[in-house]
Amino acid sequence: MDINWLGHSCFRIKGKEAVLVTDPCHPSIGYALGKLQADIVTVSHFHPGHSYTEAISNDFKVVNSPGEYELKGIFITGMTTFHDSEKGCKLGKNTVYLIECDSMTLCHLGDLGHLPDSDLMEALGEIDVLFLPVGGVTTIGGATAAEIVRGLSPKVVIPMHYRTSVLVGELEPADKFLKELGLKEIVSQPKLSVNRANLPPTTQVVVLDYPHK
Repeated sequence: MDINWLGHSCFRIKGKEAVLVTDPCHPSIGYALGKLQADIVTVSHFHPGHSYTEAISNDFKVVNSPGEYELKGIFITGMTTFHDSEKGCKLGKNTVYLIECDSMTLCHLGDLGHLPDSDLMEALGEIDVLFLPVGGVTTIGGATAAEIVRGLSPKVVIPMHYRTSVLVGELEPADKFLKELGLKEIVSQPKLSVNRANLPPTTQVVVLDYPHK
């Protein structure tokens, strides 16, 4: 499986059977997606930075609500959460997705705005790759993100939804999150190639490059 970060909360995940794109973002956010091709697109909520499905140029299936789905040999479970710490009163709901692909479990937290309760943490279970918002302001910040990592103990953590040189808007950089985990400096990489055999034995944070920054 190859994972590329396309900016904000958007990733291109290429598995053996299908290509999945998460939370495609509108160009007004600052990231240039270009024309993408995908078999499946997941949308965590209907804000412009996360639901720009017009970026996908071919026929695809969209998953944009809680429930259970099986598409192209990929199993997806959407779970209702909130975009803020007041049960959605400020920013509405958010869908967290568990994605079972290539014998691994991926979890995309979307714009999660609160610390998950014990029921949700249990439902998420064992996660191989966690896509985690860390930029605060409109989602959880570095301290809460680090707490989630400690609670879930995923094999791989990929930070998302944080300030970069091209982002239009105010978010915190990823540094605060890394510091909360005791990580001083991580060299970013253009993509992550991962499979069941090469998963790390303990939690590893992987920072991916945005291709045009």
